[in-house]
Amino acid sequence: MRAQPSALTRGLALAAGLVLALAACSSSGGGGSSDKGSSAGLSSCNTQGKANTCNSAATKSGGTFTYVLEKNIQQWNVQDTNGNTFENAEALEVVLPQVFVPLPDFTVALNKDLVTSATQTGTSPQTLVYKINPKAVWNDGTPVTADDFVYYWRTNDGKDCPPPPASDSTQTKGCLPQSTAGYDRIKSVTGSDGGRTVTVVMAKPFSDWKQLFGAGYPLYPAHIAEKLSGAKAGDAAHMTAAQMTQGWQYFQKNPPTKYPTAGPYKMTQWVDNDHATFEPDPKWWGATKPSLQRLIFKVISDATQEPIALRNNEVQAIYPQPEVDLVNQVKSIPNVTYNIGNGLQWEHFDLNLHNPVLGKYTALRQAMFTAISIKDIMSKTVAQFDPSVKQLGNHNYVPGQAGYQDLVTATGQGSGDLTKAKKYLTDARFTGVGTALKTPDGQAVGPFNCRYTTGNQIRQSECQILQSDLANLGVKVTIKPIGAADLGTVLAGHQYDIIVFAWVASPFPTANAQQNWVTGGGGNYGGYSDKQVDSLIAQAVGTTDQSKAAALLNQADKIMVDAAYVLPLYQKPTFLAVQTRFVNMRNNSTNVGPPYNTAEWGLKK
Repeated sequence: MRAQPSALTRGLALAAGLVLALAACSSSGGGGSSDKGSSAGLSSCNTQGKANTCNSAATKSGGTFTYVLEKNIQQWNVQDTNGNTFENAEALEVVLPQVFVPLPDFTVALNKDLVTSATQTGTSPQTLVYKINPKAVWNDGTPVTADDFVYYWRTNDGKDCPPPPASDSTQTKGCLPQSTAGYDRIKSVTGSDGGRTVTVVMAKPFSDWKQLFGAGYPLYPAHIAEKLSGAKAGDAAHMTAAQMTQGWQYFQKNPPTKYPTAGPYKMTQWVDNDHATFEPDPKWWGATKPSLQRLIFKVISDATQEPIALRNNEVQAIYPQPEVDLVNQVKSIPNVTYNIGNGLQWEHFDLNLHNPVLGKYTALRQAMFTAISIKDIMSKTVAQFDPSVKQLGNHNYVPGQAGYQDLVTATGQGSGDLTKAKKYLTDARFTGVGTALKTPDGQAVGPFNCRYTTGNQIRQSECQILQSDLANLGVKVTIKPIGAADLGTVLAGHQYDIIVFAWVASPFPTANAQQNWVTGGGGNYGGYSDKQVDSLIAQAVGTTDQSKAAALLNQADKIMVDAAYVLPLYQKPTFLAVQTRFVNMRNNSTNVGPPYNTAEWGLKK
């Protein structure tokens, strides 16, 4: 899943196709247009079966379309833990290829521009065969081949290009993938038919195999990494860790203006903290040719400025976290269509278990989560524009997804039950309950900081409510905002006690779980570790029986709920607003966001 700071988090390590499918446009995934806000061209997007086709129309040539990125891009390798942001993914999916693409209805579609087929041809061992489109080529003329898949696998398996040692704070050695899920189970990746057929043999089965080589994490050109490192062309299978590191770091530091790409557009300009410019790539071989003359992604990190920019025609589409004032402003702008929906994003409070007090005392964490009133949080924030929002009761599934069980509510976490919260503490022999809390050995509890991204009024309010709720336990909380571009740094550096943000997930729950909850997982920032949870998730990842996978993940979830590490708050509303003269934009509430289909965007014919 991806962590997105300013609007929703669009989560870190994410997953795919033999998956627990979400109910397409169910009430939780969008509902009817009567219970979710929408207008004009986007009015049918919340209607059953319309999520992938709403706002469709033929386009005419020409026009410039500007879409808002809510945060600057500081690191360009989206496969890297520190580059795994929603905005980075949005920009790169315009120019880099991926095998499967998450759709607005939470299913995944084969990208036939890249591969004509992707099939599981055997189960013992599990074998996957990808047929690369004969036309697929990087725009420097180099064909897309199995070598690109080999390079992807070896830099993401956690072994061939191992993570930098802890002493290497600048990460100059090794690869640090946002998730090794699936790649760590591959035995071999080989090419045939001149490199146009890719055969993947798994050492262990992988349930969410359609997550591999895409699903929001595209391919990078292996031949560039080989050239930079002095490796033999087309020989990613024999690159050393040092050679792979060079490529990994190059893609971190350089925008795709610096190397060949393979998408409907090419990036012609990147102005740091301002905008990216894309123009149709004449080398594009795909079925849909872009009709726009120019596509611009404009960085606006202050969400309050987005409706103003939309009204002034400085931008033509925005995708901010909805707030009541912002939504009302957009509703008043003429010739703009909008949609509010729910997807694979969920808001949560995380505790940093590296903090010695928070890490040691489970009863303290349980008391804190029980004292927090999620009902109060929702009524003062998201329920003001989405009255149907409800408390989320699971760490791996959202309502409407086949596997969702509410495992949180019965525990009292999120209830605001102060009596129950205090009992956790007194039973565990804490003193100063309700005044100045101390541990059983007399150590002061707190003060703790609650961190949120600057400019996000909803998250500021959530920290303020938490501050008030925990004061009732005798725990002091200070509120400390994070710069809009610094969420990844704060998370990876454990620079928080309590933090509120959101995950934006892919449609692959087992792979998501491996990243977020397993000991040492790329998204497990707070340091949670439980051997039984690790085992249950490993079993879920390795089964192709989706019902069994869901049961295993829910068993793990019960353990995590009791550990009180992450408190799910609610399934996060998403908000897309677009000028009505442009068509084929949709609210894709998954980890890839609305730019999943930029080749189709254009002026209405």
